[in-house]
Amino acid sequence: MPEKPRVLIHAENARELQNRLTDVSPDLPVHACGSNSELAASVPDFAPDVVYSVRFDSSTPFPTDTLLSDAGPRWISVGGSGCDHLGQWDTSRVTVTNSAGVGAAMMAEFVFGSVLHFTLDIDGLTRDKDSRRWQADRLMIPLRGKTMLIVGLGQTGQAVAARAKAFGMHVLGTRARPEPVGHVDEVFAARELPTLWHLADVVVMCVPLLDATRGLVDAAAFSAMKKTAILVDVSRGNVIVPEAAIHALRTGQIKGAAFDVFHEEPLETESPYWSLPNTIIAPHASAVFEGWGGNSFEMFLENLNCWQRGEPLQRIVDPSRGY
Repeated sequence: MPEKPRVLIHAENARELQNRLTDVSPDLPVHACGSNSELAASVPDFAPDVVYSVRFDSSTPFPTDTLLSDAGPRWISVGGSGCDHLGQWDTSRVTVTNSAGVGAAMMAEFVFGSVLHFTLDIDGLTRDKDSRRWQADRLMIPLRGKTMLIVGLGQTGQAVAARAKAFGMHVLGTRARPEPVGHVDEVFAARELPTLWHLADVVVMCVPLLDATRGLVDAAAFSAMKKTAILVDVSRGNVIVPEAAIHALRTGQIKGAAFDVFHEEPLETESPYWSLPNTIIAPHASAVFEGWGGNSFEMFLENLNCWQRGEPLQRIVDPSRGY
């Protein structure tokens, strides 16, 4: 590997991150770009050994083919956790790492903020306030004793599980390779998911987008869920079949849902999602918080030190598994 790797930074605040890298490693050649088009042009022009990339620009296509070409970098560090925008890559030519876990705690807070929105009937309380109505017989729905099903027990799923136990919930979870996980009462293989939908009061989707998870939550899954179930999706947009979700919410197959991800982003103004009852819509922002970008970049800097010392990189992504 190069003694002084050439580092290309692709982010909305790329210049700021460039200054941060220069502060800690002033001898490294660094180039910053603030758009997908700049990234596509910079790879052949700058010939980076390493690319740190935060996917933020939806106005132009992400230059996957350029990054993964023979002229591309030997290491791609993804600033978030999801790597499905890269598709498949040749692990003998390029290593891909991610920042898994950087937003796990915040995503878990989003999950419970969404769940409590429905169990405390915040919409109803707001309507009562607007109409100056004092409904003294209103009943809250406790989470204690309820069952949460977490689909995907990575770092986000585990963060959700820890908070679920603090609320006194019974926690079920699925993972590709079932083994005991802290704060989870029962762990099942992913293939057992069809037998679990009907058990859950709350379903939380935390899986990466893979061939095996694409369209995972379909019409059959919604039909199997309780009518009182709450669904929260912080996975990837194509894990849930949109037509099935829209039908389920319109017809009252489930109590409510919170979506942070969609099959197309940004969500078009004409999308039927906007008019669905009992639905929370977030702009793929559950993992975004003040300081998120800085935390992710610090994880990259630690990995860059490993790279320069010839030590194994952390958080290497297996393209066949998506994590």
